[in-house]
Amino acid sequence: MTQQLRRTLGVFDAVVVGLGAMLGAGVFVALGPAAGAAGTGLLWGLAVAALVAYCNAMSSARLAVDYPASGGTYVYGRERLGAFWGWLAGWAFVVGKTASCAAMALTVGAYVWPGQAHAVAVAAVVVLTAVNYGGVRKSATLTRVIVAVVLAVLAAVVVVSLGSDAADAGRLGLGLGTEADTEAGSGAGSVSAHGVLGAAGLLFFAFAGYARITTLGEEVRDPARTIPRAVPLALGLVLAVYACVAVAALSVLGADGLGRSAAPLADTVRAAGASWLVPVVRVGAAVGALGALLALILGISRTTLAMARDGHLPRALAAVHPRFQVPHRAELAVGGVVAVLAATVDVRGAIGFSSFGVLAYYAIANASAWTLGSRLVRIRAAVGLMGCVVLAFALPGPSVVSGAAVLLLGAAWYGVRRR
Repeated sequence: MTQQLRRTLGVFDAVVVGLGAMLGAGVFVALGPAAGAAGTGLLWGLAVAALVAYCNAMSSARLAVDYPASGGTYVYGRERLGAFWGWLAGWAFVVGKTASCAAMALTVGAYVWPGQAHAVAVAAVVVLTAVNYGGVRKSATLTRVIVAVVLAVLAAVVVVSLGSDAADAGRLGLGLGTEADTEAGSGAGSVSAHGVLGAAGLLFFAFAGYARITTLGEEVRDPARTIPRAVPLALGLVLAVYACVAVAALSVLGADGLGRSAAPLADTVRAAGASWLVPVVRVGAAVGALGALLALILGISRTTLAMARDGHLPRALAAVHPRFQVPHRAELAVGGVVAVLAATVDVRGAIGFSSFGVLAYYAIANASAWTLGSRLVRIRAAVGLMGCVVLAFALPGPSVVSGAAVLLLGAAWYGVRRR
C-alpha cells in the first residue's frame, strides 16, 4: 500500500514556505545582472517576471486543488497531458532545481567564508538535509525564522538607502534613468526589449519558489482552500519586497552602477553611507540562501517521492519514515547529489541551467492548466506558457543549449525505459 504523508501545514505555514523559497539569495545577487541586462528598464523586467510568475502560480494553484498530492507539475502533467509530459516535468524540476540547490549552497559559502566556499556549501547541504529529515513541521518552523531575518535586513536596506543623501528619486522618473544614462545609449543605461526579457528571465529565478507550496500538496491541510490562498499571497508579498529593494538600489547606485555590482545590496548600503550595515547584509544574504536551499531540498525530495511511486525512479525512494512521516530516502538521495554538485560546480552556470529547467517545468504546468476548460484559467495558462517559452530563450546561449540538451536526454531516457 502507498504510504501517505501527514497533512500539517495551514495557510500561514504554506505562505512562509513560499516566502522562504523566494526571499532567498536571488534578491541579494540577481538585481545586478538584471540591471546589467535591462539598464533603466530593470523595473519593467521585474514586472514581466512577476506577470509570468503570477500566471504560473495561479495555474499551479488551480491544478493543486484537483491533484493535492506530492509532486507538483509531475502529477499535473501526467494526469492532464499524459505520462511522458509528467515525466518530462518531473525531470526538468529535479534536474533544474538540483542545480538551484547547488547555486544557493555556494552563495552561502561565498558570503560566510569566500576562501572555503565549496566546503561551507557542502556543510550547509548536510545540515539542512538533516533538518528536513526531522519532519516538515520543523522545516516550516526554521523557515519562519529565516524569513523574519531576511525581511528585517531588506527593510533596513530600503530605509537606509531611501533616507540617505545619495538617494536621487529623480533618477528613476518613470524608469528612464538620468540624462547621462539616456545619452550613453548603451550598456546598463540603455533599454531594449531583449534586455528587459533577459532581466525578466534572471529575476524569474528569484520568483520561482512558490512551486514549493504546490509540491507540498500532500502535507497541506484542506488543500482546496489553502493552496489557492497561499500561492498568490506569497507571490504578492515577494513582489512588493523586490520592488522596494529595486527602487532603493536604483536610487542610490543608478542603473549603471547597479549593473556593474557583484554584491548589489552591500554596495547600495555602502554608497548610502551605512558601511556598518554591510556585515548585516552579508549575514542576511547567507541566511536567505539557507532558506531557499531548505525549501528547495524539501520540494525536490517530494517530486522524487512521486516519481519513485510511479516507477520512474527507484521505488526504494518512495519510502516514508514511520516516525517523522517524510520521504527520508528521497531526502538523503537529493542531499547527497546536491552535496556533490556544491563541491564541484560554478554558481553562475548553475543559475543559468536551473532557470531553463524551471521555465520548462512551468511551461508544462500551464499546458496542463489549459486542459481544465475554464476561460479565465485558459487565458492565464496561455500567457504563462508563452511567457515561459520567451524567457527561456532569452537566457544566455550556453544556458539554452545545455538546458535543451538535458531535456532531450530525459526524453530519450523515457523512450528507452518504455521500450
